[in-house]
Amino acid sequence: MSEVGSRHHGYTTRDPGREVPEPTYAERARTLLARAEEGTLATPSRRHPGFPFASLMPYALDPMGRPVVLVSDLAVHTQNLNEDVRSSLLVLEPGGEDRNPLGMARVTLLGTMEPVDPEAAGEEAEAVRDLYLERHPTARYWVDYPDFGLRRMEVVEAYYVGGFGVMGWVSGDDYRAAEVDPLLDHAQGIIDHVNADHPDALILLARHQGVEEVEEARMTSVDRLGYQLRIRTGEGMQGLRIGFPEEARTPTRVRELMVAQVGAAREALAQP
Repeated sequence: MSEVGSRHHGYTTRDPGREVPEPTYAERARTLLARAEEGTLATPSRRHPGFPFASLMPYALDPMGRPVVLVSDLAVHTQNLNEDVRSSLLVLEPGGEDRNPLGMARVTLLGTMEPVDPEAAGEEAEAVRDLYLERHPTARYWVDYPDFGLRRMEVVEAYYVGGFGVMGWVSGDDYRAAEVDPLLDHAQGIIDHVNADHPDALILLARHQGVEEVEEARMTSVDRLGYQLRIRTGEGMQGLRIGFPEEARTPTRVRELMVAQVGAAREALAQP
């Protein structure tokens, strides 16, 4: 498991001396890439040398977090890659109709988009094909056409942006070694449930953390180490990170820990 809590800037706590455990940028990047299914691929333009050419690109991830794409020989991005495999892939955090796009998490991967040779790679090529079709099953209708081929990005470095003021570079080695958060498949359900059914509890938690005059609080993310709130006060919007006292690797454990935190907050705030 990669190091936890190596970067904290960009999240607001009411006690500057108290560090709240957070996943590393590498873990956040791997988790975001695992959640999403498409991104924007930028390739060096063959038609206009020196200009990047951007196109929508569905992808899948292999076990090392390398994006796999299926491209047509007729596509402009494929023609660009045939001359220069250097490229970047921008992936935005999925969902969130009420979110400011600039406040959403995103990752830009830089690397080389190498062809997956079905003859040279043997069984590996078949495995790459299978994982792509698992993520994008409709591609089975054209994946075996002779003018289509799979490519896989060898990640050189990644740049993670977690929202306003939260950003940093991640080395290729750190990206490949990072774990996807165990709550990946449950996080959105947890967020939707808490925001819909327990908004008063979130306000209580924010007040217990020292935020005064809370008008609204919404959960914007959750991971095994804690969760992020977006809080509206009379002074404007701010973020607040609240950590779990221990890792929560299942939805049941998230619920248990949050119920305990709400209970402690209610007891503390009720004291004269």
